[in-house]
Amino acid sequence: MDLNKSNVKKILLLITFAVLLLVGAMHPEIVFDILQSGLALLKPFVVGGVMAFMMNVLLRFVEEKLFAPLNRKNYAWWSRCRRAVCVVLTIGLLIGFIFILLFMIVPEIILTGRMIAAQLPNQLDQFFTWAQNWLASLEIPMDVFQNINIDWNKVVNIVTDSIKNGGSAVFNTTLGITSSIVGGVMNLVLSLVFSIYLLLQKEQLGAQLKNVMLAFLPPQRVEKILSVGRLSNRIFSKFVSGQCTEAVILGLLCFTGMSIFSMPYAMMISVVVGVTALIPMFGAFIGAGIGAFLILMVDPMQAVWFLIYIVVLQQLEGNLIYPRVVGKSVGLPGLWVLVAVTIGGNLWGVMGILLSVPVCSVVYSLFRQLVRDRLKKKHVPVPKEDDREDEMDGQAPQSKTVARRAGKTERKK
Repeated sequence: MDLNKSNVKKILLLITFAVLLLVGAMHPEIVFDILQSGLALLKPFVVGGVMAFMMNVLLRFVEEKLFAPLNRKNYAWWSRCRRAVCVVLTIGLLIGFIFILLFMIVPEIILTGRMIAAQLPNQLDQFFTWAQNWLASLEIPMDVFQNINIDWNKVVNIVTDSIKNGGSAVFNTTLGITSSIVGGVMNLVLSLVFSIYLLLQKEQLGAQLKNVMLAFLPPQRVEKILSVGRLSNRIFSKFVSGQCTEAVILGLLCFTGMSIFSMPYAMMISVVVGVTALIPMFGAFIGAGIGAFLILMVDPMQAVWFLIYIVVLQQLEGNLIYPRVVGKSVGLPGLWVLVAVTIGGNLWGVMGILLSVPVCSVVYSLFRQLVRDRLKKKHVPVPKEDDREDEMDGQAPQSKTVARRAGKTERKK
């Protein structure tokens, strides 16, 4: 091999990569620290991108459906301000929805807390009476208690020393919690601002990204990336809209059933069940637990009936509503849903739980398509599936566009 400038550069790159790989294998903790620091820096932008994508579902509805008459008129002034007006309206709708939820839930939680505080003394008295009767039924001799000597002064000194020594720890913990809250609020504000910029300039950013890929990558590779992007966009959009629709249906069914059976807190519990239904798998248990606890303070037997009703409703939702509303192209086998939710929750918390299912659905769809292609190359029969047409939708026109643009670029050169 000739040691020209190009080959020397490749050799140096290979040596550098090998050295970095060796250092990473010898000191994995350094690699993890660097990755964790990088993820911490990028987290506001990642969260902002996720927020923009979720809000984009509502934004498209507002633009295409709510303002359809103005879009057909094609006014010049409306073309200039349409995106800004729709983004402001979308954010306003989301904020209004959140405030309505808080207005419905917070007063009921305060009322339940007051009810628990009012009933707590009687409950404690009943518990102590039961404990005394239970101890009396054991027929323990009184000599046992008389022989027990407790040095109360020593107990008081131990408690005092513990409070003194733990004062600094409490202060440090409080300071850490405060800084975490402030940092979380700042990251949330930054993510929201970043998401607004993405929504306002999504077409321009998409066109710029496509031009960059066409400038540095072959047209076939660009088409493959765009195909993955279209698949991801379709699955994510269908997942977000389907989950929201399913949550509304589930909340309405819960409210209808609780109203028929005259259960307390019907409106608030139905809203909680609907909101928690947005969380895959574990959301139903969270909503059912909160509702059962609130009803338990009023009528324990109705709490049992509520749990039975929620179990029946979840079976109806899982076997009938979810497949029809969300669709099979987003659904995953139960095993992979559990794996995705577990990994996503451990990495990103609630946000990871929400995003794990669509992300895993994209990976699952891409891997399934790869398996199909390899089976076809080996002339192995491929089973026909209902979502085959959906997965291939929209690829041919885009391929022609990419090839045409690539041809124009070559002719210019």
